[in-house]
Amino acid sequence: MTAHTKTLIRGARLLGGEPQDVLVDGETVAAVGTGLDAEGAQVIEAEGLVLLPGLVDLHTHLREPGREDSETVLTGTRAAAAGGYTAVHAMANTFPVADTAGVVEQVWRLGKESGYCDVQPIGAVTVGLEGKHLAELGAMHDSAANVRVFSDDGKCVDDAVIMRRALEYVKAFDGVVAQHAQEPRLTEGAQMNEGVVSAELGLGGWPAVAEESIIARDVLLAAHVGSRVHICHLSTAGSVEIVRWAKSKGWNVTAEVTPHHLLLTDELVRTYNPVYKVNPPLRTEADVRALRAALADGTIDCVATDHAPHPHEDKDCEWPAAAMGMVGLETALSVVQQTMVDTGLLDWAGVADRMSFRPAAISGIAGQGRPVAEGEPANLTLVDPAYRGDVDPAGFASRSRNTPYEGRELPGRVTHTFLRGRATVVDGKLA
Repeated sequence: MTAHTKTLIRGARLLGGEPQDVLVDGETVAAVGTGLDAEGAQVIEAEGLVLLPGLVDLHTHLREPGREDSETVLTGTRAAAAGGYTAVHAMANTFPVADTAGVVEQVWRLGKESGYCDVQPIGAVTVGLEGKHLAELGAMHDSAANVRVFSDDGKCVDDAVIMRRALEYVKAFDGVVAQHAQEPRLTEGAQMNEGVVSAELGLGGWPAVAEESIIARDVLLAAHVGSRVHICHLSTAGSVEIVRWAKSKGWNVTAEVTPHHLLLTDELVRTYNPVYKVNPPLRTEADVRALRAALADGTIDCVATDHAPHPHEDKDCEWPAAAMGMVGLETALSVVQQTMVDTGLLDWAGVADRMSFRPAAISGIAGQGRPVAEGEPANLTLVDPAYRGDVDPAGFASRSRNTPYEGRELPGRVTHTFLRGRATVVDGKLA
């Protein structure tokens, strides 16, 4: 990585607006304006580029400890930096599970050592993700990792009593429970979205109501307790309506959508290519339209990648045996540009809100999701929105290659990423 005492970013379109100069001095933004003095600074000529605050991902699987064949904290954070991220939240479904202070501190320290982006561990809600007993929520919060988000992602906290107790417990320190909404009895043997395509292919269907019923229950529980619930990877039009209703009541409910659910549909499963196998499954075109509209109007708070790396042997097999999940850190911003910016649904200020400000506010992560302003930490991302190129996973920084976008042309490219003033990506390459 490259360190500079001073860097002048000249002529960038801050949040997509008029060109501005941004002077970075050490770890902070020293000045924002026009015609800034570049004496003693390295200059980045940024005409035509968009300057955003560093992106923040609420939902990343880094796999370490235990599945380093898929990803490590180092390779995952390198992928994050390449995608414009300066902070990621590491999910708890590792081996061992991050259900104790010791494991979350290990992940947190590995993030510190990697140096490519901040890593905020997410603690498990239940011991071993088994859904039977609450994990050490208080101990994880009080640890050096300062955990405030808890999730059994990969599994649903399907026991209403356990979910209520978790919501009550985290309320004491303004924590949040992030729910993987999947009623397990309704998805036994499910392989893809339940609908016309699943019927034609003869694959087990995953009904929308399996997601929607858990969301409905949990927003009611959160309201009853007066606590915060966050809905992971929301994927159906019905789920959007439930979240919209809950927010209209003033309840403390937030939700995320993945880039792949904003772009891809279950029609792709006709190829039987397991790269399209994901949890929750790819849904219909109508669902995609509803998700885009909900992200645009703020019903869905943020975009989260659900970056789920797998080694090739777990994906390069027949559909029923394949693992679920897709890598997403290095393509997320491009997909959001294509689906939201280029369609006119969001401007770049809206992208900053949904991919930096709001996810950081939901988790309470320190020093991230801050405005690009004098005195603020210099966590920055420069994007070339005019770029067009085909996705080549061979060039990924991630250890895994299970992307659904291989060979697909996507817009936009991250040219520079700065973590507290230190360049982690320069001219599109890791520093």
